[in-house]
Formats: sequence, structure tokens, C-alpha cells
Amino acid sequence: MRFLKTAALAGMMAGVVFTAVAGPSAAYAADVKIGFVVKQPEEPWFQDEWKFADVAAKEKGFTLVKIGAEDGEKVQSALDNLAAQGATGVIICTPDVKLGPGIVAKAEANGLKLMTVDDRLVGADGKPLEDVAHMGISATKIGEEVGRAISEEVKKRGWDWKNVGAIRVSYDQLPTAVDRVEGALSVMKENGLPETNIFAAPQAKTDTEAALNASTVVLNKNADIKYWVAVGLNDESVLGAVRATESVGIPSENVVAVGIGGAESAINEFKKPSPTGFYGTVIISPKRHGYETAMNMYAWLADGKEPEKLILTSGQLALRDNYAEVRKELGIE
Repeated sequence: MRFLKTAALAGMMAGVVFTAVAGPSAAYAADVKIGFVVKQPEEPWFQDEWKFADVAAKEKGFTLVKIGAEDGEKVQSALDNLAAQGATGVIICTPDVKLGPGIVAKAEANGLKLMTVDDRLVGADGKPLEDVAHMGISATKIGEEVGRAISEEVKKRGWDWKNVGAIRVSYDQLPTAVDRVEGALSVMKENGLPETNIFAAPQAKTDTEAALNASTVVLNKNADIKYWVAVGLNDESVLGAVRATESVGIPSENVVAVGIGGAESAINEFKKPSPTGFYGTVIISPKRHGYETAMNMYAWLADGKEPEKLILTSGQLALRDNYAEVRKELGIE
């Protein structure tokens, strides 16, 4: 189940959460301290990454320091904080990928080996910093999976694409978001969705409220469209679009929305007595992103084994009737 402990949350509010463990490893392991910095510590996805990183810490006997850093200033402070505590490695999901050069420089200045997770750092030219080891998600492929799921359901329901509007809940300042959304739309267009039926709903933040507000504007401007599909960066974004359709009176059977992530919000949607417009989610397991990155960093620090420069993980479609089985297969339950 989703991990959210009161003590951990209290620690996050202070900015730092410690997991000090005494494992069966050699004495050296107890001296290894690794930071795990995330941009949205309150989000279930990052909570689960931390949970699985804790498992690695307990197995190997190192200390994991968990820090929430919601902006660039807090990222810089976190890296200084880790160095002051004697950490020698850090895994980070930055709040802004354009902070890449600054993060690399700060990590080097503090003697911290650096790995990134989820969002890949970019340089001043906007290109990925390929020298920084990264575990991410094959955003385009996951987006295409979303597009296939929606296209198959549209066909199953017998809808004509010319009567379907597509809400593109967008957060284009994040490359991953663009890749996911465009991947989904590309498949739908191949299946008959007209380009003119795609409506951008730019969100100020990647949460449900921002997506609801942006999507409501789209729906009010296009009240003549009967059927709607929705795609976005994550479950929260897509759920915002679903809530918007409900707020303007569109029946749930006229909506097919597929999210990404498999967050608790998506699971709660599946648990509702009656189906909503939230048809499915492509679950991306935080297990590898938390456990494997932590293990790779430990191997780098303890054994000098450098991690692969780029590891991309994939997702699996979960629907109302099979989400429990999918979660179990991915090691989430």
C-alpha cells in the first residue's frame, strides 16, 4: 500500500528524513551515507521511491538521508547539507531540469557522486547531460501505451473520432511531460483523431486542481463536442480533466481518460462504486527507481562500480478490473 507515515511526514516538513540502519554488511557500509533528494516529497510516487530506497539501505547497511527540495535554492541547500553530514553520494529528482549545470557543479564542489532519477538534467543548450548517470522512464513509449489504450476503448465504444475531443493537459516546460503527451496523441492521430480536435489545457502545476481549471476552460469553449478523451503527464493531471468533465455535466460513459503512474489517487478512482471517466492508468513502478538507484549508488561508493549512464523503465496498463494484479506483478503491493 502507499507509504505515508506521520513521523516521515513530520520530518519532511522539517526538510530532512533520516533512515539510519544497522545491517549485516561490513563495517564500511555503516560509514556510507547517501542522499535521496526529491522535488515533491508529499507525492505518493516519491514516498514509494523513498520506501524502496530504505529497503536497499537496510539490506546493505548504509544510511539514507531523504530530503525534499521544491525549488532551486532548496536543492543547493540540500547538497550543502549532505556534504556537511558526510554523505558521499546523492540521487536527485530536481524541481527544474534546467538546473543541471548548477547541480553538477555543486555536487562536484561538495565531493558528492551524482545520479538522477525520473527527470533528466539538461544543459544550457537544452540537451541531456549524458555524463550524469540517470534512471528514467521511456516517456514516449509510455505515452504510446496510453494512446493505444484510449484508441482501443474508443473503437470498442463505437465512437467516430470526428466527434471526439482530446484534452491535452500540458506542462511543456518538462520534457518528460511533452514526450508522454505527444506519444499518446501520436497513436490516437494514427487511429483517426483529427489534429483540429486536440485542445491544449496548459496547467500551472502538475496537480489535479491546476488540471481541472485548465480543462474546464477547454470544455466550456467546446460545449458542442459529445465525447472526450484526456491525456496528461500523470494521474493527477488526467484526474483533473475527469473532474472537469463531471463539473460541466458530461456523462462518465462519454469520457475515456488514461493516466500515468498508478498513484493512490488512481487506485481510489478504481475503487469507487461506479466507473468514472478515468478508464485506466499506465503504472510505472517506483520500486526500481528507489531500490535500484540506491543499490547502484552504493555499489559505486563501496565497490567503485559505476552505474550505467542511462536506464529506462517501462509501464503496464491497469484498469478498474485488474489493477490489483498489475500492482502485485510490479512489486507495489
